Amino acid sequence: MTAPSAAPRSICLFRLSALGDVCNCVPMVRAIQARWPEARLTWIIGPFEHRLVETLPGVEFIAYDKRSGRAGRRALDRALAGRRFDVLLLAQVSLRASLVARRIRADRRIGFDRERSREGHGWFINERIRAVPFQHQALAFLEFARQLDADVDGVDRRLPIPEDARAFAETHQPEAGRAVLISPASSHTGRNWTVEGYAEVADRVAEEFGRPVILVGGPSRSERELGDRILATARTTPLDLIGQDTIPQLLAMLDRAACLITPDSGPAHFAAALGTPVVGLHAATWARRSGPLGSLEHCVDKYPEAARKFLGKAPEAVRWGRRIERPGVMESITPDEVMDRLRGILQAT
Repeated sequence: MTAPSAAPRSICLFRLSALGDVCNCVPMVRAIQARWPEARLTWIIGPFEHRLVETLPGVEFIAYDKRSGRAGRRALDRALAGRRFDVLLLAQVSLRASLVARRIRADRRIGFDRERSREGHGWFINERIRAVPFQHQALAFLEFARQLDADVDGVDRRLPIPEDARAFAETHQPEAGRAVLISPASSHTGRNWTVEGYAEVADRVAEEFGRPVILVGGPSRSERELGDRILATARTTPLDLIGQDTIPQLLAMLDRAACLITPDSGPAHFAAALGTPVVGLHAATWARRSGPLGSLEHCVDKYPEAARKFLGKAPEAVRWGRRIERPGVMESITPDEVMDRLRGILQAT
């Protein structure tokens, strides 16, 4: 740990996206709040991601849309006018994010270690978190709290769920801990599993376990089309809630479910943070780095095989965090492998 010379009075966290990473920043925030309860904590965040954490207590949020151009940058300048922070936590490494973060005045500018830096990240910071080889990304965010002398052991990872969202989940899941949720889409289509795979698993869950299967997902056209293809292929009829819930309602649904099946996606991290088992589907990305923390033993992880087949390297020899989003990668996951993981979860409940 690196102890600050004085208690910080103001801390700015800069993490705009994505939903899974924003989810994994929540324990970092809680650890910092526990160590420095008097410090004012400001989080600059994307407007969509803000919906995930907007009820997190003790945090001032400034929503910034990275697609908003000059108008958005001017609005951010107005929100930050006359302010200087004791600490900036630059927890995003893209050059576009760093150029925006340059507008934030701060004495200590803490960023990622050299191994996890890219796109000139080091030019915009004056301090780095410690390097931990092969560290899970969720734990990497906790290194920012450790850098501020915070205790990072046993931090509460649960996301806040408004009470009014729970009624939605109770309506669609009358019996808690019974339904199997499938969130089939990642924000990167190269991480998605096959329509046929999802449909077969949905059928086998309904037929072998007699449990309800529920499709969940966002309102985008691509997610709707993927859901429609799964429904058209399945013999059974899963409940279709794709595009019909808000983010808080999705959290309530995940909290009430028996488990979630999903590729590398935001909902995987939401469910894991809530303590709901996740069967993560990984081949384009390595579960060891970005899988649902707390459910890694439930993941089907074919990334090592993909690294050898598509890159000609052992996975440990590939740059940490590299994705293999190529045609045919996700097809290496079989329904039998997914069902094996599900049986281990469902037979215990």
